[in-house]
Amino acid sequence: MLVLGAAAAHAAPIDPRDPTDPTPPTGPLDITVNGEPTAPSTSVVVLLGITLLSVAPSLLLMMTSFTKLFVVLALTRNALGLQGVPPNQVLAGLSLFLSIFIMFPVLGDINGAAVQPYLAGDLTFTDALGAASDPLRTFMLGQTREEDIALLTRAADLPNPASPEVVPLQTLIPAFMLSELRAAFVIGFVIFVPFLVIDLVVSAVLMSMGMMMLPPVMISLPFKILLFVLVDGWGLIVTTLVGSY
Repeated sequence: MLVLGAAAAHAAPIDPRDPTDPTPPTGPLDITVNGEPTAPSTSVVVLLGITLLSVAPSLLLMMTSFTKLFVVLALTRNALGLQGVPPNQVLAGLSLFLSIFIMFPVLGDINGAAVQPYLAGDLTFTDALGAASDPLRTFMLGQTREEDIALLTRAADLPNPASPEVVPLQTLIPAFMLSELRAAFVIGFVIFVPFLVIDLVVSAVLMSMGMMMLPPVMISLPFKILLFVLVDGWGLIVTTLVGSY
């Protein structure tokens, strides 16, 4: 009985099937951050926002008008002979909000061309990044001298670009910063000239009166501040800076 039960427990053998060919893919393989162009999840948006905030100081210094504004305001303070008034925090805050005011049209173009389509799922992350760089590139090209672009192109041993639109960002960004620094120092020189004249006049008057032991800065500083207030110096400087863009 045990032998018959064991024999009955074994199943009949099944013939193996012939292997079939694998099904070819129907289209190209596409790997993106969120798969297909769909609305990104909240976690992805939060991650991108945190990443943007971490690099925001570098972007503010390298790709906006902040550097030029801060340098001009600091040179104005030095021309007046004031070492710590206004403090650096005040100058940085004024430069920040003036930069937002100047860059507001560019930020609006970035929001309309890249941010909103990406949040709506109409663009992938790569396409949105390319669309966001176009307004910034146009802004920087408008403020960059051709000489600075040529300087950085020669320094990198790259071929001359066929048009400004094809200048790579690794060349355009430092060229833009060089142009901004040059413009800031030109404006600073113009600001220094009238205050230098006041210092020379005060020094000559003190020497003619025999008061060589009296520091000329103590006499010239009130006159420089008075002149700066009478001509509405801060308003003229801010108007000039905003008008340069």
